[in-house]
Amino acid sequence: MKFEEFPLRIPNVKSIEGKIKVLVDELNNATDEKVALKVVKKFFKLTDVIETNTTVISIRNSIDTTDKKYEKAMAKVDEVGPVLSSYSQAFDKALLSSKYRNYLEEKIGKHYFDMAESSLKCFDEKIIPECIEENKLVTQYEKLMASAKIEYKGETLNLSQMGKYLSDKDRDTRIEAAKLSFGFIEEHDKEFGEIYDKLVKVRTKMAQKMGYKNYVDFGYLRLGRLDYNAEMVKGYREQIKEDVVPEVSKLRKRQSKRIGIKNPIFIDYNLEFNTGNAKPIGDSSFLVKQAQKMYHDMSEESGKFFNFMIDNNLMDLDAKAGKRGGGYMTYMPKYKAPFIFANSNGTSQDVDTLTHEVGHAFQGYLGSKIMVPSYRMPTLEACEIDSMSMEFFAYPYMTDFFGTQADKYRFSHLSGAISFLPYGVEVDDFQHWVYEHPEATHEERCAYWAKIDKEYRPWMNYDGFPYLASGHQWIRQSHIYAVAFYYIDYTLAQVLALQFKCEMDKNREKAWKKYIKLLKMGGKYPFLELIEKAHLRNPFISGNVKKVIKPQMKILNQTDDSKF
Repeated sequence: MKFEEFPLRIPNVKSIEGKIKVLVDELNNATDEKVALKVVKKFFKLTDVIETNTTVISIRNSIDTTDKKYEKAMAKVDEVGPVLSSYSQAFDKALLSSKYRNYLEEKIGKHYFDMAESSLKCFDEKIIPECIEENKLVTQYEKLMASAKIEYKGETLNLSQMGKYLSDKDRDTRIEAAKLSFGFIEEHDKEFGEIYDKLVKVRTKMAQKMGYKNYVDFGYLRLGRLDYNAEMVKGYREQIKEDVVPEVSKLRKRQSKRIGIKNPIFIDYNLEFNTGNAKPIGDSSFLVKQAQKMYHDMSEESGKFFNFMIDNNLMDLDAKAGKRGGGYMTYMPKYKAPFIFANSNGTSQDVDTLTHEVGHAFQGYLGSKIMVPSYRMPTLEACEIDSMSMEFFAYPYMTDFFGTQADKYRFSHLSGAISFLPYGVEVDDFQHWVYEHPEATHEERCAYWAKIDKEYRPWMNYDGFPYLASGHQWIRQSHIYAVAFYYIDYTLAQVLALQFKCEMDKNREKAWKKYIKLLKMGGKYPFLELIEKAHLRNPFISGNVKKVIKPQMKILNQTDDSKF
């Protein structure tokens, strides 16, 4: 079945409730351990169907946020999602108290039971109203972002489509495009501020209802973080501040010299070279054909996987009116099918997004054989290792995507991977402050962003953009709205992906085998145990960030970037 043939089925709450109640009774009354295991497998099959149906709706709503049918279906999903979670939790309670628990732990794995116990600490029927409101507010934010219609150069463009002008060779074009893009956000600043304020307060309310002081520890549990905490993350942020910020400052000075601007403002950093940034030598259809050749060359498994994605129309890559911004990979378990969503706009980010999301999708494809649904994919920070590492494994093939600009792309991508780290932890620092001060006003939140922006990115200059200088840039970062505390995951994963880069620089074949082993483990273990089994260094241990940054900075420092 191709994606367009997947049926649109809105979850029927009463039907699902009845089915889960039957399964709970069957588990409680199981006559022996094998019967109990059969009931658990039936529950897994049911949750696969539910997740598939809600995911199909979500994808179609993302592709066209203006379609009333999909909008109505998505509103229903926002409402029923938390209710369905409560029914699933009823089954988890029966599982945890089962007299056959030891046998089930042996067959399913102890980690599943640890996750179930953790989920009981961060969900209860009493917070269903807050969960429903949270879902609706996130959808409201995404719809508002997708509603941008900017008139520029004879076209009507959304924020994703404006991206190509933000990195244009012509400085006046970059500045004008930035004023129009952020002008849309400033025009709706009150709405964006109110949506976020409501999100912070509703998340704080649900945390306090569950017995937590604020949303921080509660938010960590919701993300499945079982083996690290906020204090460890704070120490990691300090590593970035001490070992990475000075290196990025040097990279920014080199960039400023390259593009010939003595006092660059923030939008100038979007231009890597005076000759222009590396651009793909074809559109999204061309990129897919090149990617197909690349993945067949990488391995038989990756080639077979990418054919599956193409043959079943499991990618929607082009930016268009009414389409939600950004990019993502999601998974429909009933069909064992990943799906890649993107907004191609003719820049190098099209290749970044394709290789990145393919990394996620490849892991989802390999994990489809795992029986336990929550084991098929790891927690978010580990998922991002899969995607970011794939970006580096694609390096030898960049000539196929960029032609003579391949070296330019690789230099830009590697320096960008390192330069991203300070921003990534800045987003995390901001969110911790916000949820530790839930009563702060919109203006106070923006003031805090402006303060820490000077610490994490001292090179940023917002001359001519008073709205951004006063700390409103975070509004554009959808993760801050959609999934609290998620963004740090990208930086943790980047540090681990850079470990793979260090290893593939020495022995690519060995690094690839290690990578495949990581993908196939899925989410069978919590984050720190997973990376330990994959023989990757723990990023929370002081000094480990520096160990991966140093050799990659050496590569960048030995590269003559003036030739680009």
